[in-house]
Amino acid sequence: MSITMRIMQQFDPARERDFLELEKQFAALEAARPDYPKGKRMRPIAAEQSCNTLIWQCEFPDLNSAKQALSFFEGDPAHEALFVKQVPFFRQVKIEFYENLDF
Repeated sequence: MSITMRIMQQFDPARERDFLELEKQFAALEAARPDYPKGKRMRPIAAEQSCNTLIWQCEFPDLNSAKQALSFFEGDPAHEALFVKQVPFFRQVKIEFYENLDF
């Protein structure tokens, strides 16, 4: 049973440019490092979440692997350096886990 982890970050719309510039740096870090989970970034157009939300999601083989990715992010100095810069722009952060149904 694979799992999709979704991280939803609602940010201050007045700081959109700054927030997204830092998110581009996260994406570059993710692309440059083979040890990083390779997620997909999205923004709502017509959804429950407001348009000032960034969604990062990635599929993992199981729930434990998804939780290990969160621990990896917290322990990685490069990720933490960017995260500290981005935190002031957050209004709300949610992390969700979905069971992927492979019928």
